[in-house]
Amino acid sequence: MVDKDVKDILKKYSRKIEQEVHGFEAGSAQGKQNAEISQEFLQFKKDMMPELSKYEKWVRSLGNFVKIRLAPKDEARISKQLEIAHLEVSPGEVVGLAIMGFLGVFFISILISIAIWLFGVGFPFLFLFLMLISSFFLFYYFYSMPARLAVRWRLKAGSQMVPAILYTVIYMKHTSNLERAVDFVSRHVDAPLSLDLKKVLWDVETGKYSSIKDSLDDYLDFWKENSIEFVESFHLIESSLYEPKEARRIQILERALRVILDGVYEKMLRYTHTIKSPLTNLYMLGIVLPTLGLALLPLASTLLGGVIKWTHVFVGFNIIIPFFVFYLTTQVMLKRPGGYGETSLLERNPLYYKYKSNKPYLKAGLVCFPFLLLGLLPLFFRSLAGLIGLNEDYALADLGLGVFGKGNLFGFINGSGPFGVGALILSLFVPFSIAMFFALSFSLKTKELIKARDRTKDLEKEFNSSLFTLGNRLGDGTPAEIAFAKVAESTKGQKTENFFKIVHTNIQSMGMSLEQAIFNPKRGALVYYPSSLIATSMRILIEGVKKGLDVAAQSLMSISEYVRNIQKINERLRDLLADVVSDMKSNMVFLAPLLAGIVVGLASMITGILGQLKNMTEIGGGGTAIAGFGTVGGITRLFDIVNMIPPYFMQIAIGIYIIQIIFILTRTLVVIDAGEDKLKQTYEISRNLIKGGLLYLITAFISIIALSLLAGIALGGLVG
Repeated sequence: MVDKDVKDILKKYSRKIEQEVHGFEAGSAQGKQNAEISQEFLQFKKDMMPELSKYEKWVRSLGNFVKIRLAPKDEARISKQLEIAHLEVSPGEVVGLAIMGFLGVFFISILISIAIWLFGVGFPFLFLFLMLISSFFLFYYFYSMPARLAVRWRLKAGSQMVPAILYTVIYMKHTSNLERAVDFVSRHVDAPLSLDLKKVLWDVETGKYSSIKDSLDDYLDFWKENSIEFVESFHLIESSLYEPKEARRIQILERALRVILDGVYEKMLRYTHTIKSPLTNLYMLGIVLPTLGLALLPLASTLLGGVIKWTHVFVGFNIIIPFFVFYLTTQVMLKRPGGYGETSLLERNPLYYKYKSNKPYLKAGLVCFPFLLLGLLPLFFRSLAGLIGLNEDYALADLGLGVFGKGNLFGFINGSGPFGVGALILSLFVPFSIAMFFALSFSLKTKELIKARDRTKDLEKEFNSSLFTLGNRLGDGTPAEIAFAKVAESTKGQKTENFFKIVHTNIQSMGMSLEQAIFNPKRGALVYYPSSLIATSMRILIEGVKKGLDVAAQSLMSISEYVRNIQKINERLRDLLADVVSDMKSNMVFLAPLLAGIVVGLASMITGILGQLKNMTEIGGGGTAIAGFGTVGGITRLFDIVNMIPPYFMQIAIGIYIIQIIFILTRTLVVIDAGEDKLKQTYEISRNLIKGGLLYLITAFISIIALSLLAGIALGGLVG
């Protein structure tokens, strides 16, 4: 009987002790949490990284068709990239997929070319050349995919390193238990670093490592090359476990946070200095020189007897040069260090469904499709004109536009063209429709999410001061439930006032506990304030209150102090990046569109002059004289407009090229400034398309009108 009572007592208090040790989250037990880690690990990888899973499927399905033996150096490099990107494939399979992509596109293009030739159309050398370039691009794309995915993973994880060290230090200050600290951090930092830390715990759970320190040390080897400051900080945290003196232990923990803050700042400082020259070269070689070369194309094409066609312009400016710019920007992004960048996870945003929705594309398509048809009107007007009883073309003089010269509206000459100023103006609607399609759809997808993020950031700035005030109240011995009411009174007029009021109301009116008042999924204060910083701060508060009000007060005041320091570091880094980012942004949305628009106007003026000279030759027999230049016939034989690239097609190629450049450079600038941030990339692309696209279209329109008028007036004065 006595043994039974003793067993009951031991069982009762064992459960109680277990709840005290493992119950720092409501309704959770350590065994249950650890049992769910493997499921969370797999489910998270499936849900949050779908593009990695798709790539893995391609590699596994097609990469085995070709058996490749790589050089040891290449195999080690690709293996490291696959390890960082968390891809469970082999380097040989990656190269196999790249080769299969190259060979597949290459042989398909040959078969199509032969089929076209057999039908008697002629051998399509341009098509074959274009497909060959595409096959090389596909090879490079698949071959370099592990490197890009590794950078993406490293940037995402790196943006969480400072918060991870911060939360570990705060937790270890009041509970010197590394396993519980890592467990806490793994559930309160965003992915993908949280996924790695859960894997660290899981390796201990499954017996792969005998202790959390061994598992963590193995994981930290992963970051030695890219984030040594993160490794050093965790090693300092580990060393604090062996300090017998409390003051010395706290000092080492604070040192760990300073190490990672200083390390991130120094790395970003070096990065800003190293990328200035590559970005300048990128702008000159990828934007300025190609755009200036466009000004020579109209005359070059006619001097070469029509060897250069408008299809060559499309291939060069819409495929080859964008690929070259994409390659250069990729090299810049590969060098970006981690540890700094946007930390919020897009998938956790309550409005994420709007970002994933395809409805914005449908709405934007309905708006922009009529403009696209209007831009393509010169191509099918001649076919439709006879059906609806209209002429195939109209003279500018008949339309009251004789001031632009004696040419036609669309300007088809001997089946070639269109060369007319009317067709050129209508062609502006093609890039306009494309730019507006992406600008409108991206804006609809991101507008509300960006506003919500900005509100959260403003709230977090105020919340930092409120945390310090709340810590002071707790330090004075005020119970946490009462401290929230007092802080609500002291923060009147601020955005955080309602947060503390909601917590106080839930406690007083609803009879909730402090934890439920904050974290209740229906009425908790966090429902109205979805912020990772606020949620984690409140978790630390709940845990600290269990240890005593002094511990809770110190934890909150430490968070406030360290967050303030992080904000200062971020502001300094933004100042460092401001020169690089602002220069590239001004080049992308101002100088490049402005220069391209002027070039379109020059092409219009040149073709306008030659077109009118061609008309004079046909009317006057080539004997009309131009003062100081000889006869019209001599000039038109030298510069035959029929052999010239129609400005209609040239403008469309330039407009699409500007849109491509905005896409590529915006993505690069966002990665440089904020790390891997899909929301900001999409939002900034929409803004830059509106700014840069409209500036290009307005400049091109004004240039076409002004220079065409100038050509008409000047040519009229020269004809003798």
